[in-house]
Amino acid sequence: MKILILGTVPNDLLNFRADLIKDILKKSHEVIASSSALDPNSIIHMNELGISYEPIFLKRHGLNLIDDIRTLISLLNLYRRQKLELILAHGIKLVIWGGISARISKTPFFALITGLGFAFQGTSFKRKLLTKLVSFLYRIALKNSKAVIFQNKDNRDLFIEKGIVPLSKTHIVNGSGVDIKKYFFTELLDTQVRFLLVSRLLGEKGLREYAAAAKIVKDKYPDVRFDIVGAEDASLDAISLEEVSSWSDYVIYNGSTHDVRPYIKKCHVYVLPSYHEGLPRSTLEAMSMGRPILTTDAVGCKETVEEGVNGFMVPIGSSKKLAEKMIWFIDNKDKIQSMGQQSRIIIENKFDVRKVNEEMIRILGI
Repeated sequence: MKILILGTVPNDLLNFRADLIKDILKKSHEVIASSSALDPNSIIHMNELGISYEPIFLKRHGLNLIDDIRTLISLLNLYRRQKLELILAHGIKLVIWGGISARISKTPFFALITGLGFAFQGTSFKRKLLTKLVSFLYRIALKNSKAVIFQNKDNRDLFIEKGIVPLSKTHIVNGSGVDIKKYFFTELLDTQVRFLLVSRLLGEKGLREYAAAAKIVKDKYPDVRFDIVGAEDASLDAISLEEVSSWSDYVIYNGSTHDVRPYIKKCHVYVLPSYHEGLPRSTLEAMSMGRPILTTDAVGCKETVEEGVNGFMVPIGSSKKLAEKMIWFIDNKDKIQSMGQQSRIIIENKFDVRKVNEEMIRILGI
């Protein structure tokens, strides 16, 4: 069987779906990955996976009719050229245009919803209009889909409530899973407490709240360290490097990386104050390496924390509450190790990538 996997960010596609791709290859299927043009590091990764890659025209952000038509045509040409037997797409743009292209070409299509994104957040008139438009496009794209796979119940229920998909077509999996051998348990370093946030530089990931909380904590505990690791982004919600630099008195920005493990190993507590997620991969990786989690009670985030067992949840947008829980970890440093061990247990029981991929392959029917 010839299978195409679509994703909006080449690096994320090849990293987050690498284990799934490997497990599909083990079943003697042919896998083609597709997104925008590859950077040099992604080319190396693709070659290591041993798959074909087909670049398409894709502008990740914004609604531009001409650009989106070009994406649609690019996908139709790809489907026709490759004579595909199954398509799996994730990311809003490629679920929508990949699904519409699959309807036109009559190719079996599966959608993976990894989060609702910018289009479903906010209450302004423009945001509500965008939500209506994106919901309409989703309905068209998913009408003939074989299955729609979600990473949390809240996202699935919203799609059903808005009439985008029927319940009978939906499935829920535990995120993308995490390779527990690659992200192995590590002991804490005997240093002052260090907090870490790994995220693209986006406002709705809670970076501003993280920085504000760090400033509060630093006033009381000047030796505590706060790190951010993540790439710039071009979305409407992007935070500029100039703004990030303005936090330098209390937050250390480390740029982007292709391997977060050294940063997780050096931290004591992983923080993600996001406004919404599908199921955050960076949090699962930190949990797998034995770190407690401080996150929000947002959709997707709350699935990663057993309150008081492996971490805490705080209200969305509250830097004050975030700071209070950071101070709790500093004052109760002796509890960080045991809470991190609980994170690892949760990962092994629920989020091991092997278990997640078994479920994915069952849903795909391959």
